Amino acid sequence: MNEYVLGVDLGTSAVKVSAMNKEGQIVAQESFDYPLSQPHPGYSEQNPEDWVSGTTMAIVRLLLNDHLKAEEISGISFSGQMHGLVLLDEHNQVLRPAMLWNDTRTTAQCQEITAKMGDEFIDITKNKPLEGFTLPKILWVKENEPSIWKNVKTFLLPKDYVRYRMTGELGMDYSDATGTVLLDVKDNTWSQKICDTFDIPISICPPLIKSIDSVGKISESYATFSGLDTHTEVFGGAADNAAGAVGAGILAPNIVLSSIGTSGVVLKYENDPTIDYQGTLQFEDHAIPDSYYSMGVTLAAGYSLSWFKRTFCQDQDFNTMVESANQSPVGSNGLLYTPYIVGERAPYADADIRGSFLGIDGIHKRPDFVRSVLEGIIFSFKDIMDIYDEHHNDFDTVVAIGGGAKSPLWLQIQADIFNKKVVSLENEQGPGMGAAMIAAVGLGWFKDFQECADKFVHFGKEYLPDPDCVKKYAELHDLYSQVYKDTKKITHKLMDFRRQNDK
Repeated sequence: MNEYVLGVDLGTSAVKVSAMNKEGQIVAQESFDYPLSQPHPGYSEQNPEDWVSGTTMAIVRLLLNDHLKAEEISGISFSGQMHGLVLLDEHNQVLRPAMLWNDTRTTAQCQEITAKMGDEFIDITKNKPLEGFTLPKILWVKENEPSIWKNVKTFLLPKDYVRYRMTGELGMDYSDATGTVLLDVKDNTWSQKICDTFDIPISICPPLIKSIDSVGKISESYATFSGLDTHTEVFGGAADNAAGAVGAGILAPNIVLSSIGTSGVVLKYENDPTIDYQGTLQFEDHAIPDSYYSMGVTLAAGYSLSWFKRTFCQDQDFNTMVESANQSPVGSNGLLYTPYIVGERAPYADADIRGSFLGIDGIHKRPDFVRSVLEGIIFSFKDIMDIYDEHHNDFDTVVAIGGGAKSPLWLQIQADIFNKKVVSLENEQGPGMGAAMIAAVGLGWFKDFQECADKFVHFGKEYLPDPDCVKKYAELHDLYSQVYKDTKKITHKLMDFRRQNDK
């Protein structure tokens, strides 16, 4: 009999379910979209029931359209959008729409956390309180919706709610728990200190589990609902960044992930829980037991390119626009772009900084601007990687995924700016691959994630740094690194001007 695992990738706009065999091959894949509600500026919410019904529909399609047999599905695990707050009452019924990772109404609560705990908060959680995290959302509900708050019995994150509906068991894995900023990272327990400081009953925090822990089997009620079989084992799963790191083979300290989506992520495997980035980088538990990862985010990575295309290159398709950068030399004929067009996260946590083109000359043509955008995005990643150098936390390989891995030119730019070997993936599947690998390791198909990765993760062509280009880019990055502090005052005043005149 064939045997498969399902990786459930629960995203913000859709869920994708992938069925994989023991050889690491995707045998079937289905997805289902669901709506996003943004009733007020800064609000971003979803109905948790949409996640359950969307996941179930994708599974039903795998069984009906792709002719998988329920008895062949041995395990399921998850990758989930991080930070989203799901509140349950004493009967485990949802109390309100889930507040998502990109819900930014919680600035006052973040300020409250900093005012009350200061650096002690960073010491406990390894992170600064940011609007996207879960704790500020909990405080917002507590302060603004007391009638709901008094009925809260448990909180979960998105994938945990879907897993609960499949099994009837409550829990949260460590990688998602660190993203709540309610976890004491050193002790791997919910922080009594933080709960006491903000008058949160620690009892609302769910049981903690490892990503590869089995939480049970598919319940009879969900089997009836979905067509799955009650022998199928369900595993904890991981936050999407942790699952994505597993799926990209980020399993050792010498490898760093460079991921370019709408935002950009630089992510590094960590095995030392005592390393201290003072909250400049996010620090989270990994899906791999007793391991961690650090992460810096560039808010407008791929978004910079889509903005540029929409604004200046409507006559070109995306690939043609990117490849036109080949017509411009290293350094874009002296043109620098900083990708701060929606603010920045790391290493500058600054919502009001804005982007720049510097050095515009009458000789510049459109390919120069395209190349400067490509280079500027990677310079912003280099800012994050320099933090690792400052902490003597070295690495030698960068795995590029997302938009930055689809262009040989952009892959070479990364190798030259990072001065590291850069590789792409032959079978890039992102967090869904990591979710499937968690189930495969949990079932005992492989002794550990490395053995699993040898089957599931396949690296493509290597791009090596060109010494001449490395030297030029190092000089340009020194200039790039000065732009934030030299433009901060001006761009903040421009933002003030806009706000005053938008009224």
